[in-house]
Amino acid sequence: MIQRGHLLTEQVNTNSQSLDQLTPLELVDLFNQEDQHLLTAIAAARQPLAKAIEKTAAALRQGGRLFYVGAGTSGRLGVLDAAECPPTFCTPPEMVQGILAGGEAALVRSSEALEDQAEGGAAAIAAHQINRQDVVVGITAGGTTPFVQGALQAAKQQGATTIFMACVPLEQWTIEVDIDIRLVVGPEILAGSTRLKAGTVTKLALNILSTGTMVQLGKVYGNRMVDVSVTNSKLEDRALRILGDLGDLTRPQAAQLLQNSNRNVKLALLMHWTGLSAAEGEALLAAHQGNLRQAVKSHSQTENLD
Repeated sequence: MIQRGHLLTEQVNTNSQSLDQLTPLELVDLFNQEDQHLLTAIAAARQPLAKAIEKTAAALRQGGRLFYVGAGTSGRLGVLDAAECPPTFCTPPEMVQGILAGGEAALVRSSEALEDQAEGGAAAIAAHQINRQDVVVGITAGGTTPFVQGALQAAKQQGATTIFMACVPLEQWTIEVDIDIRLVVGPEILAGSTRLKAGTVTKLALNILSTGTMVQLGKVYGNRMVDVSVTNSKLEDRALRILGDLGDLTRPQAAQLLQNSNRNVKLALLMHWTGLSAAEGEALLAAHQGNLRQAVKSHSQTENLD
């Protein structure tokens, strides 16, 4: 059994030793005070986070996949981030995936004992046929979770890019990976309850990693999600507003353009700005790996030559 008492995530927070005696307002104030550490932790990890974005974007650009691996809260956060990518960036479901100890059942019912099985993590890597084109992010607040350790070791053996995300300092737990991200937020208000600060800072880091990667892949124009998947009324409204704002179109004009582009916002904008047909626009986007800005620039340069 791994001894974990020395880990920062397991230690007692001196600021909350009277937790059970606080009023509701004092509780809120204490949480707010402790959560100030989150942004400091993200700032301290800016270099490895940037490197993770760079490596992940390069891998996905070449047909690789991004996997988040974790148990308990850490694993659920990975699954959540992966699940948000298809509607936000119109990515295929297999591009970003979450691997949770215990599988889908563990999303709603705790199966924490499975996190102790390193062989389970290794088996998950094999089951997903992870290879040197892929990126595997192991997420574990305390750094010691055997399921994650086994997965990262197996992924490394297959040549995948390995990233470690933990909330303990390097001197408390070391691991051999390509990129090591430490999100040090200190002891929890409720000792050992890493769904609190550790969970929140992990969510922040995953937001940065996945969104930053998609920006690098050209799935964003300015700060608009031009690859949004138009699958419900809310997202259709967002798509029409994007087209209206960026294309200086009325709502009926935007709706017609969206229909002509098979409900593809990025293609619609390219068609509007260049006068290309849907087929021509698709070909131009494909030539520039889906990057709208590069496609528009390329078309403009061609027009100038003519």
